[in-house]
Amino acid sequence: MQDIRLREGRPLMSNVSRLTFLLPLLLGFSFNGLSAFTAFFCERLGNIYGRALTFVLRNILGIPLWALGYALAARTSMPPFLGPSIARDVAAWILIACGSAIILLALGALRGKAAAPSPGDALVDYGLYAHVRHPIHSAMILEFVGLALLMPTPPVLLASIAGLGWLVVQSKLEEMDLCRRIPAYRDYMQRVPRFVPRVSFGPRPSVGRR
Repeated sequence: MQDIRLREGRPLMSNVSRLTFLLPLLLGFSFNGLSAFTAFFCERLGNIYGRALTFVLRNILGIPLWALGYALAARTSMPPFLGPSIARDVAAWILIACGSAIILLALGALRGKAAAPSPGDALVDYGLYAHVRHPIHSAMILEFVGLALLMPTPPVLLASIAGLGWLVVQSKLEEMDLCRRIPAYRDYMQRVPRFVPRVSFGPRPSVGRR
């Protein structure tokens, strides 16, 4: 009887172990979400400690944890939904490469503001930021979709869907904070879309560098 119970318990334990990637993934998303409250932290703790807390939540806890969760999802052994496909793999790598290039360009425009935002930051509305308000998040959407295509297993698909949902929430939290820190951001939100650039065949309005 005891052997039967042990055998019955093994599939349950195996299924639970396959979901362990969710713990660091969701914790990382949560810490990243908390890092969006820079204005609140600086008001309560002062600029130095408020910015330091934002930096720790985002760069020391948030990003490493959710990246670890995604890596664990990729390492979880489960049969894929889709069979091998060279065309799909090529499309996946193109999406990942494009996402990586966009992130590098966006970080170059922000410089240190992405890692340690400040109440004294000026509005960045040039380069990629003249076309979308969150080019880094747009790039991560491409990467999440690309990774799901490259490794179409249940854990990676679940992690990608969770990542897409987190990006929507994260962008809204960051915009609430940006409106408090940068008054001009409200007008910027009216002019520039969040993730997907507008397609226009007419002359582009000039956007000043600030």
